[in-house]
Formats: sequence, structure tokens, C-alpha cells
Amino acid sequence: MADTGYAEVMPNTLAARPPVSRIALVAAFAAIYVLWGTTYLAIRYAVETLPPFTMAGVRFTIAGGVLFAVARWKGDAAPTAANWRATALIGAMFFLVSHGCLSWAEQRIPSGMAALAVSTIPLWTALAGWAFGESRLTARTWVGLTLGLVGLVVLFGSSGLLKQDALTAAGSWILVLSSLCWAVGSVLARRIAIPTSATLASGMEMLIGGLMLLATGALAGDWQSLTHHAVSLRSVASLAYLIVFGSLIAFTAYVWLLSASTPSRVSTYAFVNPVIAVAAGWLLGGEIVTLPMLMAAAVIAAGVAILVTGKH
Repeated sequence: MADTGYAEVMPNTLAARPPVSRIALVAAFAAIYVLWGTTYLAIRYAVETLPPFTMAGVRFTIAGGVLFAVARWKGDAAPTAANWRATALIGAMFFLVSHGCLSWAEQRIPSGMAALAVSTIPLWTALAGWAFGESRLTARTWVGLTLGLVGLVVLFGSSGLLKQDALTAAGSWILVLSSLCWAVGSVLARRIAIPTSATLASGMEMLIGGLMLLATGALAGDWQSLTHHAVSLRSVASLAYLIVFGSLIAFTAYVWLLSASTPSRVSTYAFVNPVIAVAAGWLLGGEIVTLPMLMAAAVIAAGVAILVTGKH
């Protein structure tokens, strides 16, 4: 999740593509690799002094509103009532639950470790696809799932997070819930009446999910506990980075790549983002990277790579 991933709208990969600039391709891939990879550290900085649900709510309400306005300005058809109901469901799963859980967990979990846990989304998506009758669990799928889950066990077991205070231990399991919810939402998004335009659909999902997050923050007492003089410049700058670079620029690059490249190449962000996130947390955030953590990362990445590269 991207911070990887949005509702995947893949164009017909057999259709002829117009020639594209190699520089544009490199820049777009750099955007989805680096910008989405660094959002995990940005979330950690943002929730240092901003309440997690309100922070995420502001991020996605603004970004979703902008994407929705751009889609309508470009001529995308006005969404129907069925479209709004469908995107409300997906927005709740992707942003209220999945991103809400991620933002809450990063108050206690290092950003690199959070990214590695979230990188298991393709594993849960394969299981969700099987549960909904969309796909079979092949030998390749089982290998990928086994590697990914072994890596997750090594990651949590070697970190000692589960032996710390109750909230920190809960943060580890909440990251798993975040990944599961995103995976189920991804499968459901292919079965209900979301708009065919990726920009319009994601804008609606972000907008509704962001409003739900703001409401959740209000119910959780975010506004009562928020003191403006205690909010740091780093948190505000990180929130701005998440809105502009994480949600707008990187997503625009992602949508363009879906038509300019192949789905298999675009989907490589699923196992590149965690590497960027771990490196950013270590180099910029002072997070500790241990040998067991690197081993877990390698095992998870191998499992995800087997699943992602095996898709048609």
C-alpha cells in the first residue's frame, strides 16, 4: 500500500501503445518506487505530533478531492449512486481501516518494519482471490505464500515487538489487519460498480475514506488532544509531502505507467517499495536494521516476487 497500491485498473495489455520517452518512463518508475517507498517514514514523522486518524484524514480528503476534481475536469462521466456506494465501501477498507491502522501503528512501530509487514499485501490478495472464487492456489502460489509468511514470522519474532508493551505488540497485529483489509478491498473492487477511470475511482475512494478518517478522529478525541503549539514543523512538512508527493504525483505516475508500460513491470513496486522504506528509515530516520530483519525482508520479497511475476 502504497503506501503502496490503489484499486488496480489495468488497461488492455494487448493494445498497441504509443512510443514513450525513456526518460519519462525512468522518472515515472522512480516516482512510484521512491515516493511511495518514502511515505512510510513520512507517516512516522507526521504522527509524531499529529493524531494518526486526523492526519490521514486530512491527507486523503485533500488528495481525493483534487483527484476527483481533475477527473471531472478531464471529462470523466459523473459518478452514479451505485458508484458512490461502491467507492464508499472500498474507501472504508483502503483508507479508513487499512491506512488508519498503518498510521496508528507507526506511532510505535519503525517505518521500515511497517513497510515490510505491509509488503505482504500480495500474499493476502492471493488468498482473498481464492476465497472469493477468482483464482486457484497453484504450487507457485503456495511457494510464494509460504515464503512470505515465514518472513513475517521471522520479522516479528526477531524484532522483539511482540514482547514489548501491549500497545506495541498490538501494533504488529494491526499491521497484519491493515494488509488483510487492503487485500480484501482489492478483490472486492473488481466485483462492484466502481468507475472505470482509475483517477476518478481513486479520487472518490480517497475522498470518502478521508472523511471517514476525520470522523473517526473526532470520535476518538483527536481534536480535544490536539494542541497547535505542540505540532512540529516536521510533522506538518511530512503531511504536505504525503499529500503532494505520496498521493498526487506518485499516483499520477502510476496511472500513466499502466498505459505506458506492462502490468508486470508496474507491479514491481510491490517489492521495491519495502527496500526503499527500510533504507530511508535507516539513513534518514535513524532506525536500526538488524541481520534477522534483512533476512526476513529478503524472504518476504522473494515470496512477493514469485506471486507478482507469476501473474498473467
